[in-house]
Amino acid sequence: MRRTLPSGMIKQPATWAGRVRDPGEQIMVLEQTQERMLLGWREWVGLPEVGLPWIKAKVDTGARTSALHAFYIESRRRGGKRLVHFGMRPLRGRDDIVVDCVAEILDQRVVSDSGGHREKRYVIVTPLCLGGSTWPIELTLTNRDAMLFRMLLGRTAFAGRAMVDPIASYLTGRQRRVANAYQRQPPTEREASA
Repeated sequence: MRRTLPSGMIKQPATWAGRVRDPGEQIMVLEQTQERMLLGWREWVGLPEVGLPWIKAKVDTGARTSALHAFYIESRRRGGKRLVHFGMRPLRGRDDIVVDCVAEILDQRVVSDSGGHREKRYVIVTPLCLGGSTWPIELTLTNRDAMLFRMLLGRTAFAGRAMVDPIASYLTGRQRRVANAYQRQPPTEREASA
């Protein structure tokens, strides 16, 4: 079941340091012109244009940029376009499921991770499917093998579209048998030679 927040304006007493300044004074906390999706701190999302029907993402309001796992990344030119080819293991603990992805390069940016390490990353734009809605988002590509989630959904990806309940999980729905959505593929040449 998809939970949404009600439309409209919510008012509460104006506070400062936990105390009401003037009981009659009201401030606007949230003004909405449309319903916003309510997300948990982790959600199942789809990135169909790069061949990822389902991937578990950590929804991180502390991260500005979204990141997608890639265990190899190669840039190429084809027909005047700059493309990035990257390998993805969408399910943690399932090295037998590999997706080779291709996307047009939007940019290259220096991104700081949560530990303060700076890294130059390719940026792509691809549609995100979440909670019955689809919209384009920017993703940076990086190796997230050591991370619990293959994708990090940063706040710019859902700004103005969704709000996050940091206690809840999978508010847009749980996925079962996700591995069945991926065809098992033989190892790529790159993996076979490693």
